[in-house]
Amino acid sequence: MEVTLRQWVDEAERVVVFTGAGMSTESGIPDFRSPGGVWSRMQPIMFQDFLASEEMRVEAWRRKFAVDVEIGGAQPNSGHKAIAHLVAQGKVTHVITQNIDNLHQQSGIEADKIIELHGNGTYAKCLDCGFRHELEQIKAAFVAGDEKSAPGCQSCGGIVKSATISFGQAMPEDEMRRAEAATLSCDLFIAIGSSLQVMPAAGFPVLARHNGARLVIINREPTDIDKAADLVLNAEIGAVLSGLVGLNS
Repeated sequence: MEVTLRQWVDEAERVVVFTGAGMSTESGIPDFRSPGGVWSRMQPIMFQDFLASEEMRVEAWRRKFAVDVEIGGAQPNSGHKAIAHLVAQGKVTHVITQNIDNLHQQSGIEADKIIELHGNGTYAKCLDCGFRHELEQIKAAFVAGDEKSAPGCQSCGGIVKSATISFGQAMPEDEMRRAEAATLSCDLFIAIGSSLQVMPAAGFPVLARHNGARLVIINREPTDIDKAADLVLNAEIGAVLSGLVGLNS
């Protein structure tokens, strides 16, 4: 089956790669939704609660910095590097990702080819003026206040939040439009490491298939849309992608 995938990649002119949490588990980043993941240990903080409550904002920053200690040293794995190789070759036009870990960027892919549906957890933004804040600055201010108050925006004094999409927060319109355009322009769509359950993001593979593109799903476990795919590979992602591009895993 991997021979088929290699042939299809060779034949394709515009490949779009879609990645979920399983893409980064081989880098040591757990799937938040999996058993034992973050959301099985604590209730997520809803976006409206974050806006309305200083206490919730403080708790959100405590959690953020605690999780960063656990996963802050993660590096791109062989799968990330293989995708970067395909981008460099001009085969992959865009990488649509549900991940917030910045590992696609660290693998060498240019930012304008990455579409982050759920944001990026490596920096923060003001919800009022959009000013970007580096996490080191936010953490320093948070610790200086004995972790009892949430840091405000240095530019306008507004509420600052990790640049990720929280539960109850609207999806980023620009990124959704970019993802739709990329999906409709591809002739091969490869969904990797996603259960394909979280909407609306999980609708992109189906959209690609309905628009005439071949659909390949690579995931350790079956997904809800396997029947719609032209090829399903239930295997280790790094090994499959490394074999595809001829890189050692």
